[in-house]
Amino acid sequence: MMSVWLAQVAAVIRLEMKKTFLSKRGLWVYLLALAPVAIWGLHSAIEMQGAEERRVLNAAHPVSTEVLESIQRGMSLEEVEEKAGAPHTKFNVNQRGRGRRMDVNQYTDGRDLFTFTFFNGNLAQVQRRTRDTVAEDNLIFAGVFQFFFLRLAVFFGCVGVFTNLFRGELLDKSLHYYLLAPLRREVLMLGKYIAGLTATTVIFTTSAALQMWVLSLHFDKAEYASYMDGPGWGNTFAYLGVTVAACLGYGSVFLAAGLLFKNPILPAALVEAWESANLFLPAVLKKISIIFYLQSLCPVVATPDADMPKILKLLINAAEPASAPVAILGLLAVTAGVLVIAGRQARRLEINYSTD
Repeated sequence: MMSVWLAQVAAVIRLEMKKTFLSKRGLWVYLLALAPVAIWGLHSAIEMQGAEERRVLNAAHPVSTEVLESIQRGMSLEEVEEKAGAPHTKFNVNQRGRGRRMDVNQYTDGRDLFTFTFFNGNLAQVQRRTRDTVAEDNLIFAGVFQFFFLRLAVFFGCVGVFTNLFRGELLDKSLHYYLLAPLRREVLMLGKYIAGLTATTVIFTTSAALQMWVLSLHFDKAEYASYMDGPGWGNTFAYLGVTVAACLGYGSVFLAAGLLFKNPILPAALVEAWESANLFLPAVLKKISIIFYLQSLCPVVATPDADMPKILKLLINAAEPASAPVAILGLLAVTAGVLVIAGRQARRLEINYSTD
């Protein structure tokens, strides 16, 4: 009997695969998955353009990093220009209200941008805008991955794919073809779930891989190769694994929602509100969510936005992340439990096209 059920599951997967990948209702999921890729692509393009501009400016006004780093506050404008040469950008403003003159000189060593601000001919401020490093962008990527990609892109992508596995066929008035076939409802549910899981896994792991690739484009090849030889490959596979785990957990929840509710938007909104509030929940309640275990599996801890209001930072409750085995077992247990509920609901599924 088990071999028959497995053959039926495989048959359902084959039938569902094309519909799941090419469903007109799910085309927006691809746009959702590509959005962060476009964001990181734009970031890399801006950084590469800036790096090229600094290289050209340094070629026209050559100055070394050592010279620029040796310039200290209190030096006169003449001393700085004698030491570093003519700046590539220079402007001045007479602040009559304050009775002083402000001069600004900008230099670049081809990598960083140095801005020297003088008041009445004396250096008062030194600002250095450094080019993004792999470590800095790795931390930013962790924040975008955890607070945007998992909570929004993967979450709503799973809403779009899994809630339509049954609800979409009810709307299309085609589900009765499955229900008239000689197969158990649980087998049908499992086949649909695996098809949806395959689709979301392919779409969103591809998105995650593309994000990491386009992010790497603006770094020096040797610098990025050194990172990949260190923690890079481990972080990459961890992010891909977390993406699969997110599809696994959220997929089961929204498959069940599509079976339990005629309009799954309301339960999806409630789940999203709970997942989004996870930062501010007490440590005990944090563990009753999928995002807690997903973040525990992430290789880099993302800190809250530095621009977040202080009152919100005070409301954030820290919780010790779960160990990898506990997080994985927790997600698998939640997924299995929700699928059991979905299977029982599928057994009671009845069609009344006059009301659905």
